[in-house]
Amino acid sequence: MPLQSDGSWAGQVAFVTGGVSGIGLGIAQALSDAGMRLALSYRNEQYRDHAAAWFAQHGREEPLFVKLDVTDRAGFGAAADAVEAHFGAVHVLVNNAGVSVFGPTDEASYADYDWIMGVNFGGVVNGLVSFLPKIKAATGKRHVVNVASMAAYLSGPQAGIYTASKFAVRGLTESLRYNLAPHGIGCSLMCPGLTRTNAWDSALKRPGDFAGSGFAEPDRAELEQFGTAFALGMDPYEVGRKTMAGMDTNAGLILTHPEFADDFAEIYRDSLAALPDEPAPDGRLEIERLRREANRAAAAGKAIGLGDLT
Repeated sequence: MPLQSDGSWAGQVAFVTGGVSGIGLGIAQALSDAGMRLALSYRNEQYRDHAAAWFAQHGREEPLFVKLDVTDRAGFGAAADAVEAHFGAVHVLVNNAGVSVFGPTDEASYADYDWIMGVNFGGVVNGLVSFLPKIKAATGKRHVVNVASMAAYLSGPQAGIYTASKFAVRGLTESLRYNLAPHGIGCSLMCPGLTRTNAWDSALKRPGDFAGSGFAEPDRAELEQFGTAFALGMDPYEVGRKTMAGMDTNAGLILTHPEFADDFAEIYRDSLAALPDEPAPDGRLEIERLRREANRAAAAGKAIGLGDLT
């Protein structure tokens, strides 16, 4: 059954990175369903044309399409200015663009780290630095969604740098939520599981500036076989509708796939088991009490300073 927005987003302006294919397009479609006006970044002209056709076929306003490499800080700043100039304000930022590149971490080169972290984490940073001043200056309902992955919680032997980038997005977003609350701006971490996208071919699109990989040369046949798993994934539009539903309630964490209960239970058990079974001194207990209290106050909209933590 389709998930419906509560309608309070109508007329608000959203910028979605990587918004012309895969999860980004699914989110853009759901935002459009809620009556939002859209600016979508893209790199592939064919994907942009496909996205434009969907909006035209559904009688929607054509998005503002902005060509952007999310690692380009100057380009990101220009994109933010262009969106504001076109629409008059910006209310929502969805940091979605990313690369899915895998290989054994012990063989990774600096180029592997620089590329994957530069897109998956650096792209989020660039979006925040470029757009947050404009979102803060806007009025009405506003929100930031940082798209990570279930890799923000689950690690694996072929996904070390990818996992590190998603853990980083998770930590940044969980902290950012406290900072944005006093401004009346919502903030969500969205962690999708397996989704029907073409993300499996990222290794075939490696930029020349990062050519010195420590991983083996990409094998197209092997990647295409890996891509068969993505064919079993969730429809990106469904991921988008669930993201929109999380924005409606200002959910701090949006999980779109139900199949990870065993993993979370194992993380919980292992984490508790790793805690030393011994009493903690009163001084340390008091510092942690103050931390928890400050977090609750921040979530309720209070600006927290270092003085609130001691």
